[in-house]
Amino acid sequence: MPAIHRFNLGDARITVLLDGHIPLGTQLFNGYDADSAGAVLAGGLHRLQNGALQVPVNGYLVERGGRRTLIDTGTAQLMGPGLGALGAGLAAAGAAPESIDTVLLTHMHPDHSGGLAAEDGTAVFSSAELVVAQREWDFWHDDAIMAGVPEGSRGFFEMARRSVAPYAGRLKLLRGEGEAAPGFTALELPGHTPGHTGFMLDADSEGLLFWGDIIHSTALQFALPEWTIAFDTDPAQTVETRRRMLDRAAADNLLVTGAHIDFPALGRVLRHGDAFAYQAAPWQFGL
Repeated sequence: MPAIHRFNLGDARITVLLDGHIPLGTQLFNGYDADSAGAVLAGGLHRLQNGALQVPVNGYLVERGGRRTLIDTGTAQLMGPGLGALGAGLAAAGAAPESIDTVLLTHMHPDHSGGLAAEDGTAVFSSAELVVAQREWDFWHDDAIMAGVPEGSRGFFEMARRSVAPYAGRLKLLRGEGEAAPGFTALELPGHTPGHTGFMLDADSEGLLFWGDIIHSTALQFALPEWTIAFDTDPAQTVETRRRMLDRAAADNLLVTGAHIDFPALGRVLRHGDAFAYQAAPWQFGL
């Protein structure tokens, strides 16, 4: 059964699409400290299972003004069982792939861009314009960078390139911050990847920040914002960007969502001393 959560925000209808879950092992946290993690986990309901935390992969369908915008596309067949359900979620929401007008990519990791291309290499979203940061595009298409990474990491470059290739003729590359699509403002959030991007939705004076991978672990990284993971390209910049966005979200009382926030992935950021906490929004029933 596909898992979706639909809610209204201003003049927009937003559907959160659960692609599945990834086990994020403790060995993937840089400098993982079991005592610190244990103290944080003891204060909540998250628990390690076989040395890993289950992390969701979320995508988003935004329907507004007769247009359908998809933010990130899930993993499709690229990351194994337990994932790849975003397409079924779209079907449950009544949105055929060819009805999507725009796809906004936060970045080009396979759990975000994997659903762009079918197994035969054709575009899943045959009518959509693909929007991604120029810096992100350039990074994954740089042969010198690809040649310089460990051999085991080159597959990420190959998957990224294959996923976006069918959209070469329908591509919008973002340079800096500004309008990404009608109603959406792009925000530069570098660190996790060089061109990692967030999107602010302005829905009839109400806003929602889609912040991509600012947080990977709801369980740990609000309370321990200095913790990074192995997939962060620039860990120091990742922490700097995360703290800046958590500060802003808490100060401005922003409604936020993220690709790896616990489903249904909607809430606010609270300040707790030098750290933070996540407050989940109540579900909107009956929509």
